[in-house]
Amino acid sequence: MIERWAAHLRRDEYSPASIRRKIIVLKVFCSYWTRRGVLPVSPFWRVKLSLGRIEQLPRTLSESEIRALLAQARRNHSDTNKQGKDSISARAGICSRYRTIRNSALVDLMFATGMRVGEVSALDLRDFLVQEAVFRVQGKGGRDRLAFAVDKESLRIQQDHVVARMKVETKSSALFLNVARERISTQGIANVVTKLRSEAGIQRHVTPHMLRHTVATLLLRNGADIRIVQEFLGHASIATTQRYTHISKEHLIEVLRKRHPSISLRVGNSQEQDQINTAS
Repeated sequence: MIERWAAHLRRDEYSPASIRRKIIVLKVFCSYWTRRGVLPVSPFWRVKLSLGRIEQLPRTLSESEIRALLAQARRNHSDTNKQGKDSISARAGICSRYRTIRNSALVDLMFATGMRVGEVSALDLRDFLVQEAVFRVQGKGGRDRLAFAVDKESLRIQQDHVVARMKVETKSSALFLNVARERISTQGIANVVTKLRSEAGIQRHVTPHMLRHTVATLLLRNGADIRIVQEFLGHASIATTQRYTHISKEHLIEVLRKRHPSISLRVGNSQEQDQINTAS
């Protein structure tokens, strides 16, 4: 039945990545009921599936799109600071002023540090070392690392958020809170990105992970060493980081096609030859 289902998904032209994700969910589901004793054995021990190789380049924002998104977040932040300092610790829930500051800090932090959305959600207040402008990140696979806020404007936004966050009455240790004064979920962060994307006038769908892909691509495009980018992203293997070099190569080829001197020289030589042919 599982193999027929996988074949059906292939006929419906699902990508190998999508099929694999669905199969993994079902596998975990069967493992759960096996542990509970409802299933005597997981059916997956007999399943052999070849889903093909997954070659999916990271989806990124263009420079104009990421500029518009960050500008919108910072504009909202600035407008909020000009308004009255209302009580952030409202008993009815989180006030709109805190949400605006939080939203700006979330988007700015993901682009500034390249954190995964789950890593941002997991941050506690104690993980932001304000004086050092450093975040302690609980990385994927237990690989903890430090993330640095090197841009002064980003650091100011993060500091403003901490000041606002400290005024919220809550038992949660989370750095970023939702309207119920609990830790914001990854879906909650995705909703924040969607809201700001709409306000910024960006037409296509934008996910939090696209901010991570975008900053990594721009770092490589701006000449950062791939080892630095690997450490920045918290990749265990440099092979994972090398996915971003494909996008950078495409940009390199595009620039070379427009700017390489041999093209202008060829144009010049062609014009000279035309003049010679005309004279003769």
